[in-house]
Amino acid sequence: MSENVESAWHAGELEEPAWFAVFSLALGVFSLVTAEFLPASLLTPMAATFGASEALVGQAVTVTAATALVAALLAAVVTRRMDRRLVLMGFSVLLIASNLLVALAPDLMVLLLARVLLGAALGGFWSMATAVAMRLVPPALLPRALSMIFSGVSIATIVAAPVGAWLGHLFGWRSVFLLAMAIGVVTLLFQAASLPRLASIGEARLRTLTEVLLRPGIGLGMLCSVLVFGGHFALFTYIRPYLEDVAGVGINTMALILLGFGIANFAGTLIAGLLLERSLRLTLTVMPLVIGAAGLALAGLHAGAPTRALLMALWGMAFGGVPVGWSTWLARSVPDEAESAGGLLVAAVQLAIASGAAAGGLVFGMTGVVGVFASGGLVLLLTAGLICFGLPRKA
Repeated sequence: MSENVESAWHAGELEEPAWFAVFSLALGVFSLVTAEFLPASLLTPMAATFGASEALVGQAVTVTAATALVAALLAAVVTRRMDRRLVLMGFSVLLIASNLLVALAPDLMVLLLARVLLGAALGGFWSMATAVAMRLVPPALLPRALSMIFSGVSIATIVAAPVGAWLGHLFGWRSVFLLAMAIGVVTLLFQAASLPRLASIGEARLRTLTEVLLRPGIGLGMLCSVLVFGGHFALFTYIRPYLEDVAGVGINTMALILLGFGIANFAGTLIAGLLLERSLRLTLTVMPLVIGAAGLALAGLHAGAPTRALLMALWGMAFGGVPVGWSTWLARSVPDEAESAGGLLVAAVQLAIASGAAAGGLVFGMTGVVGVFASGGLVLLLTAGLICFGLPRKA
């Protein structure tokens, strides 16, 4: 790994890996993603409370994602002179305020404004997570640290929707957001206790984003990341229609398959940290290869539920390593401007989510869900080839 990555580690002036601080980042990711996912499981009671349609209340998710995209690009610039410890804790304060405002929201407008605060915290935190991790552990342990941080996403994916729906049914949807606020408070306290002082390094400015993007191999890497994330979300957006209409499974079987997907995703996040320490290029290539092959198999095979569940588990495991893999690629490719590059990657992922779901919808309208899985799988296989043969050799 480059000398600049070593410098990022020494800039923190730490003699030993700060694993408790890394865990605080994982807790922050879990808190943010949980809050992001909650409206999906509470949409119906929230809509009933505000006397609005579910489609309108669903814009809480859209507002969060749009704000996160902008915040990811601007966070490093706006906070370039501030201690990173205080910045990350500030994002946790925004998370707490957002969940409290949602829980107390008297109308839909206050709800949407509260979700803007969440989007700012989400985008800002994501954009800085890799850069901060580079200063908490030595370069050789960075993939392991990132796998720990991104495991927060997998855990939130597994528990947020089902637990949110269950607690919302028992105690009301507002109580769920109060619980999310409490998790945010625990996160803030843990960060205050474990994060070291991290003086700002680098001179992030708006033009830095363009300069980073124009570096050799960075534009292609960002394109590949968009294709991988976009291909995954094109498939994942239509996973329920696939299970209902193609696989023909009932709601209980569907829940078990999705639970298996989530557990495999968590396992994949942890396994990826070990694989990335051995070969970054191979890991980046294998992940879309497995997802693409699974997508094509799900589209073409006439198999029973157990086989489809196994294919989806492989898909979930492979995708578990995608955020870890591309964050590791970013750290190795742009070590001197990791925060700006992190903002670009977060923006690319948000773009991929929106474009992947939109493209999937277009294909779904023309060819049905089987066409979505076939075309998405093909795109992912082609992307795997582009990663393997197109990215610079240092990957």
